[in-house]
Amino acid sequence: MQQIRGSFDVQLQAQPAAEAIASAALGRRTIVKQFHGELDAASLGEMLSVHTAVKGSAAYVALERVSGTLNGKRGSFVLMHTGLMDKGQSSLTVQVVPDSATEELQGLSGTMQIEIREGKHFYVFDYQLP
Repeated sequence: MQQIRGSFDVQLQAQPAAEAIASAALGRRTIVKQFHGELDAASLGEMLSVHTAVKGSAAYVALERVSGTLNGKRGSFVLMHTGLMDKGQSSLTVQVVPDSATEELQGLSGTMQIEIREGKHFYVFDYQLP
């Protein structure tokens, strides 16, 4: 397993709910990211979220396709996010979707941690290539 670290810029844009599910009161956003460092890539994705009546409790799921280079190898892959907040206690899992990688990244597996410090976004990516 290899580990890399870097930063990323992210834009989240609120989107209207699909008409058929508007009453479900789920938040929907598009994701646009630019990764910097040994992961030199851009991503596009979509997020669904929900906030509960209890302060500090919420959840989100997201998928994003990352395209660019990873340690100089070109291709794309999909990340799946599962975030949960239980009365202020948070957990987040971000993992590569199996068999989603293309080109020189085929066979990629791994997990990513996201850290936010002083308003800036950072990643720690533990990954493996065959």
